[in-house]
Amino acid sequence: MTTAPTGRSRPAITLAVVLLAFVTVPMSISGAAVALPDIGGDLHTAGAPLQWVMNAYNLTFASFMLVAGSTADLVGRRRIFATGAAVFAAGSIAAAAAPGIVLLDFARALSGIGAAGVFASGGAILATAFDGAERTRAFAALGSAAGLGLAAGPTLSGWLVSALGWRATFGLHSVLVLVALAGIGFVAESRAPQRPRLNVAGAVVFVTGLGALVLGAVQGPEWGWASPGVLVLLAAGLGALVAFVVMQSRSANPLLDLSLVRNRRFLALCMVPVVTTFGFVTLLTYLPTYLVGAGGFSAQRAGTVLLLMTAPVLLAPPLAGALVNRGVSPRLLITLSLAMFAVGNAWLTVIGPSTGILVIAGPLLLVGLGAGLSFGVGDGMAMSLVEPERAGMATGFLNTMRIGSEAIVIAVFGAVLVSLIGTRVGSPELAARVAAGDLSGGASGLLAAGFTDALHIALYGTAAVCAIGAVAIAVALAPPRREAAAPAAAPDGSPVPAEAA
Repeated sequence: MTTAPTGRSRPAITLAVVLLAFVTVPMSISGAAVALPDIGGDLHTAGAPLQWVMNAYNLTFASFMLVAGSTADLVGRRRIFATGAAVFAAGSIAAAAAPGIVLLDFARALSGIGAAGVFASGGAILATAFDGAERTRAFAALGSAAGLGLAAGPTLSGWLVSALGWRATFGLHSVLVLVALAGIGFVAESRAPQRPRLNVAGAVVFVTGLGALVLGAVQGPEWGWASPGVLVLLAAGLGALVAFVVMQSRSANPLLDLSLVRNRRFLALCMVPVVTTFGFVTLLTYLPTYLVGAGGFSAQRAGTVLLLMTAPVLLAPPLAGALVNRGVSPRLLITLSLAMFAVGNAWLTVIGPSTGILVIAGPLLLVGLGAGLSFGVGDGMAMSLVEPERAGMATGFLNTMRIGSEAIVIAVFGAVLVSLIGTRVGSPELAARVAAGDLSGGASGLLAAGFTDALHIALYGTAAVCAIGAVAIAVALAPPRREAAAPAAAPDGSPVPAEAA
């Protein structure tokens, strides 16, 4: 059991506080990417130091997620949420005021640590504050909020950069989180009834291991995947994570209770965001580059086209939550969403340098709808399988899988894309330029054709991964046979027919 929430509790304000923070944290990822060219020009930097404006945030965000979630169970979910929000705001203010790229990168790393606290405890707060159908609706709204931040980030950042400069982007992030923080007094506190000491050694080993693994993946495309530095990072990261698992199996107070991972249904739900990264986030990252470079779109037009994929992410989560509350199987919706990724990515191979928007509208809408359904159902279903006293640990692990996979998969997808382009243009350096959207030169038509062929192969590969993931997760989510004859529990805690589970 978890301790009953204490203090003044206003469910509507609690939901608003968490949702506003969940809009802002993803916005800091997608919005900052748009500001990079202006940051580089203003601070006279380029290459790796500039790219670390993104990498530093993602690295600390992923690495500290589990630690923040487990700590929230011990010291209080509201306390960790408030601390994380304050750290995020401080990092954003420091980023807005940074006089040079080094301080800016450090400020972004600080923001990532704060974001981990917000994300790991925010879901746990909702899991303990709401029950039944209200919980399902709350988690559906949470999915819409994260989707809104991811989708609106580039647009808002573009407007701010054009009107006020890149520093205003980070200023906006700090203001939004401070507004959310103002309502923290109306959020009830909750924590596990027993408060053992934090497993500090496990926390250090986990942060070090995951940080090294993500760093190796991020630096792989730049240093070379076979370079000594990358190999050492990847080996050290994997070794530390193996050591972490051994430590947790022997610890009386583990940072990660391995019984969570042994629950195949919970683990399957933690793999849903990994498949989503393959099917949705890679397109969100690399499709605009193709549209601008090979398709000749302006950055603004490419962003408008992406609304075909991002708009369903805002609209589908409430629909998914409503369907679950009406008795539709969450397992069916999740399997359908992952199948949509597979079909949508394969269908998107119709794209070419001169392809019209109407031709690619279908696959983009399908992929966006798949993302919206998974955002609206997956987290809520995962939390329904976990005891309330482990809510922070569970959300921390779930979001570690989400953010860690994004950092690793995006880096690997980019490296594969560059390699495929390289076999067609004959030069690794030229391939890297093409993958970044730079097709300048006399042979731009040939370069666009090479980019298109490479993208098609990458899309087919992504579709295959999503199809395999859909089947595997559907099988893993099947209830045990002894439960099949009895009513199953929906994510909202209400009984549903066994055949719908």
